Amino acid sequence: MHKYLLTFLLLTACATASAQSVEFSKDRFGNDKDGLKAAQKDLKAGDAFYDSDPARYEQALMFYLKAQQFNPNNDQLNLKIGDCYLHSGFKPRALEYLQRAYQLNPDVSPRIHYLLGRGLHLNAKWDAAIAEYKRAVPASGTKNTGGLVLDIQKKIKECENGRRLAAKPTRVFIDNAGPGVNSPYPDYGPVITADESVILFTSRREGSTGGKTDPELGGYFEDIYQSTREGKDGWSAARNLGETLNTDGHDATVGLAPDGQRLLVYLEDNGGDLNQAELRGTEWRKPQKLGSRINSKAHESSASYTPDGRNLFFVSDKEGGLGSRDIYRIELEGRGPAQNLGPVINTQYGEEGVFLHPDGKTMYFSSEGHDAMGGYDIFKSVLENGKWSKPENLGWPINTPDDDVFFVISASGRHGYYSSVREDGLGGKDIYQITFLGAEKPPVLSQEDQLLASRVQPVKETLLAPPVAIVAAQVTILKGVVSEEASRQPLEATIDVIDNSLNQVIASFQSNEKSGRYLVSLPSGVNYGIVVRKDGYLFHSENFDLPAGAAYSEVVKDIALKKLDLGVKVVLNNIFFDFDKATLRKESTGELERLLKLLTETPALRLEISGHTDNVGADAYNKDLSQRRAKAVVDYLVGKGVEKGRLTFAGYGDTQPVAPNTTKANRQLNRRTEFKVTGK
Repeated sequence: MHKYLLTFLLLTACATASAQSVEFSKDRFGNDKDGLKAAQKDLKAGDAFYDSDPARYEQALMFYLKAQQFNPNNDQLNLKIGDCYLHSGFKPRALEYLQRAYQLNPDVSPRIHYLLGRGLHLNAKWDAAIAEYKRAVPASGTKNTGGLVLDIQKKIKECENGRRLAAKPTRVFIDNAGPGVNSPYPDYGPVITADESVILFTSRREGSTGGKTDPELGGYFEDIYQSTREGKDGWSAARNLGETLNTDGHDATVGLAPDGQRLLVYLEDNGGDLNQAELRGTEWRKPQKLGSRINSKAHESSASYTPDGRNLFFVSDKEGGLGSRDIYRIELEGRGPAQNLGPVINTQYGEEGVFLHPDGKTMYFSSEGHDAMGGYDIFKSVLENGKWSKPENLGWPINTPDDDVFFVISASGRHGYYSSVREDGLGGKDIYQITFLGAEKPPVLSQEDQLLASRVQPVKETLLAPPVAIVAAQVTILKGVVSEEASRQPLEATIDVIDNSLNQVIASFQSNEKSGRYLVSLPSGVNYGIVVRKDGYLFHSENFDLPAGAAYSEVVKDIALKKLDLGVKVVLNNIFFDFDKATLRKESTGELERLLKLLTETPALRLEISGHTDNVGADAYNKDLSQRRAKAVVDYLVGKGVEKGRLTFAGYGDTQPVAPNTTKANRQLNRRTEFKVTGK
């Protein structure tokens, strides 16, 4: 038997032999009548909250702790304090009071061994908790105990899972997000932009909209706050997002689009519904309900957009699910019903806190099932060949025996964020940043003094090797500012993401109308065309050919749109030719059709189509190749009905570079097709 368990039982036996419960009576406290009277008053007030329906444990605890200061040796009071803590945000604190109650009176409650098991379980005392749970199993033949037996069996299994997972901790740093985000009040439900530049979260801090407190739960009503990253590590002082987004009641964060332009909000109407708010400039619009295909008379509590914004994963406890709460997927612009993700993901227990990574295929969620170690644990599953992989527990110390839920992770995969109750918290529940580390490095072998280069559990330890992402995320983040070329004023423009191989627009986004900022998530495995367009301006195109397995990268690309004026040149980045030939590839179709549309909508427009090369190869050959390629574009447009006299073509070879031919990237820029406005 585990050493701790033997010690615990011996200490309990010794303490039980000498301890005795002390009543709140004049016989015991006759010398302090005023103190006794005050303590009895606190007991009565605590009991009123404890015995209410539903019980109000937080309020009861305040009075019980005051009474316990007067008399720390009453078995029932210690039992009730322990029970209150088990229903609080500080569950591990229950153990000392439950142990004290048992020491004072081993028969303090028929539930004492179950409660001791819970207290030990929540403090990760796996073996001792298992022993107490087994002592709590009802005697054979006891009636109406089937539910309790199943519950105990599940909790024993959770302890076994916890023991196994804690033996091989996940290598992470877990750090408080700091005073910019956290307050002396509960802060939770973080959501982030894909590049971690902005965090929104829910807080019950002083200064909430309306300034009211919840009459049932106590504390201020929930409001939504925002903070922006300052430098590498710090966050700006959080600001309340105002009355348009926040009401006098509870308003909570649910999910955020990767670009931060759409926010999912939870409101407590109709049993709990999901709403969507849009960011217009610097202000959020009033949230609008997502509709009856998502919201029901049941409780919809969390949700996450897919990177293209066309689908939504959400959690509901509506009828027909596999467990108490299930995860569903729905096409937002479709008409069909939401689809349950099925038994690989959903269990007979609860699932919660769904989040889809910007790579579009990695899902994080919390579950009471699978191989959880207690409460909700955070799991990861990957969509492979149309099927979700078996969920993987993120492990200890990310997951604990208490609820671990509402986890989000950056596009890079390096940082995760969630809320937790820890000893270094600023006020109850706080938001924490998880930094994922790579596999342990082998020890450094040299003739010099050795430093310990590996740790079994490196939480808050300094390592010799720098932290790296635990798995390279397969996504590229493209971000920047859209502006007008002449004035440099920010523009609100439409950004189309196109699968060039299919010639299909797979997503559309808007740059921010005030700042011009945009952010697009591009999962690996696609040849993307990016087209930025706005009425009154020539379109701008970019190309990102991201092979399957391409690792995470972040590209900053500011885009200046040009007005249709004589002499203006526009590069056609999504025109492709076979190697060393003038044969247009099918991936060029979308770009050619956009050019055709421009010519059709502007009948007086005249263009020169030009081809350009880098400086590799003979000058004469390069000029001939570039001219043949320009002619191929003109031939395509003429073949589609454009009057031949509106188009000319020219090949300039390497005579008009846009960058020095000194690097591979620069030479790629110089190999281009472009058009110049010669008449309008």
